[in-house]
Amino acid sequence: MNFRMITMAGLALTLAGCTTVGPARNAVEARWNGQPAGTFFAQFGPPVSDVESGDATVYSWKGGYKTRRIPAEYAKGPDGKRGKRISPARTEYLSCSVQLTVSSDYVIRSIHVAGDHRSAEGPSWCEQFLGDAKAPTPAAG
Repeated sequence: MNFRMITMAGLALTLAGCTTVGPARNAVEARWNGQPAGTFFAQFGPPVSDVESGDATVYSWKGGYKTRRIPAEYAKGPDGKRGKRISPARTEYLSCSVQLTVSSDYVIRSIHVAGDHRSAEGPSWCEQFLGDAKAPTPAAG
């Protein structure tokens, strides 16, 4: 009886130590889970910080800086003329922050979006910037 319990406990611990990549919840996870961390950092720049966590390392990365200007919106007046202003012009400063959990063989096991800018319609900024295979190049400045 004790032998069975010890064997089951050992098997449970062995299986708990296995790292698998679960189903992707967004475009960033779908693109980067299971990929080499070197490819990510070569394409988007080095991490801001890293912390050892057992046999994995958690990297914090921030980038994708972009300034987007949104024009004022106006109601349509009579005869197609511009009516009353609905919303003023504004500037959005976009960036993306993620935490990558990387195994000892330098493969991304999970990627968590820590800071992002949601858009009213369509994908968020991180999904646009990091989720596409061909991500846009950030503008200088």
